[in-house]
Amino acid sequence: MLPLDFKSGFVFSKHIKKVQTPFERLFEIFKELITHTSGDFDEAIDWLRELDIEYKLTDEDYTIDDFIEDLLKKSFVQPKTGTGGKGDGMQLTPKTEKLLREHALKQIFGKLKRSGSGDHKTKKLGQGEDSTGELKAYQFGDGLEKIDVTESIKNAQIRSVGTDFTLQHQDLVVQDSLHKTQMSTVLMIDISHSMILYGEDRITPAKKVAMALAELITTRYPKDTLDILVFGNDATPIALKDIPYLEVGPYHTNTVAGLELAMDLLRRKKNTNKQIFMITDGKPSCLKMPDGTYYKNSAGLDEMIVEKCYNMARQAKKLHIPITTFMIAQDHYLKHFVRTFTEANQGKAFFTGLKGLGEMIFEDYEKNRKKRLG
Repeated sequence: MLPLDFKSGFVFSKHIKKVQTPFERLFEIFKELITHTSGDFDEAIDWLRELDIEYKLTDEDYTIDDFIEDLLKKSFVQPKTGTGGKGDGMQLTPKTEKLLREHALKQIFGKLKRSGSGDHKTKKLGQGEDSTGELKAYQFGDGLEKIDVTESIKNAQIRSVGTDFTLQHQDLVVQDSLHKTQMSTVLMIDISHSMILYGEDRITPAKKVAMALAELITTRYPKDTLDILVFGNDATPIALKDIPYLEVGPYHTNTVAGLELAMDLLRRKKNTNKQIFMITDGKPSCLKMPDGTYYKNSAGLDEMIVEKCYNMARQAKKLHIPITTFMIAQDHYLKHFVRTFTEANQGKAFFTGLKGLGEMIFEDYEKNRKKRLG
C-alpha cells in the first residue's frame, strides 16, 4: 500500500506538465518510489502500477511493462547479480544510483546555482592554490612563475609610449590566487526503529539529504570529504552507492557508538577543518559494553548513557570538531538533552521537522565553510 505521506508530497500533475515523453514522466515518479522502497524494484513497480490506476499515468500506447523494458534498454536496471538492490530479479545500476543523488540534490538545492571549485577560500599561500582569474601588482615574495608575462609586457608598452621600451618592477603583475582549504564532514544518520514509527517516514528524507549532500560536495567542493555512517545498536560506515538501499532496523539508538566512529574517521583526515552533522529523532538509549553485550534503556533519559554522550561532545570539542545536531522531534526532554549536549561541545542544534531539513543542512554546511575557512 502506498504511504499517505508519499501521495501528499508528490504532485503528479506538475510532473506531467514538465516532462515530454511517457518514459520521462514515469521515470521521475520511479526515482521517488525506488528511494522510498530502499531499492526494492518489485515494490516500486507495484506502487507505480497502483498510481497508474489512480492517476492514469499510462495509456495503451505506453504501458508500465513498456517502461520496465525501457529501464533495461537504457541500463537503469539490470538483472540481479546477488549484491546491491533488492527484488525478484532486478537491481539498480551505478548509473541510476548517480541519478538518484542528482535528483535529490535538484529537489533539495534546486535554487542553488552551480559554481566551480573556487568558492570559499582563504587568503593564504601554499599547497592547493588556484587562480582567481584576477591580476594584482607583483610584490616581494610572489613566485616568479606567477608573473603574467603577456600582461606585464603590455603594461610596459603602454608606459613606454614615446620612449625606449623598458620593463620595470611597476609593470609586473601576477595571477592572484587563493588557498583552497578543505572541510571534512561526517554525516551521522539514526536508523533506530523510531525513524519509521508514529506514521511518519523519517528515513527517506534523511537518505535524500545524504544523497544530495554527497552530490553537492563531489560536484561543488571536490576537495572536501564526506563520510556517512548509520547508527542503531552499533555504528557502521556506509559507501556512497549504498545510500539508496538504507533501511531502518529494529534498533535502539547508540549515539555514543556513532560519535566514536565519526571522530575516528575524522582523526584520519589530514586537514584541520572538521565537523559532524547528526540527524536523529530520539534519545540515546543503548551502549555497547566491553564484554560485547548491549545495555539498553528506552524509558526516559538514562543518566549513564547521556553522560557518556556529553563526554563524547566534550572530547570532540577538544579536537576542535563541532557537532551540529538536527533533532527531527519536538519532545521537551529531547530538547533538554540536545541543548546540554550542544553546550558541552559548543556546537549547534536545530529542532526541526522533516520539511526543510535538507535546506537547513546545506545552509549550515555553507556557513560553516565560510566561518571555518574564511
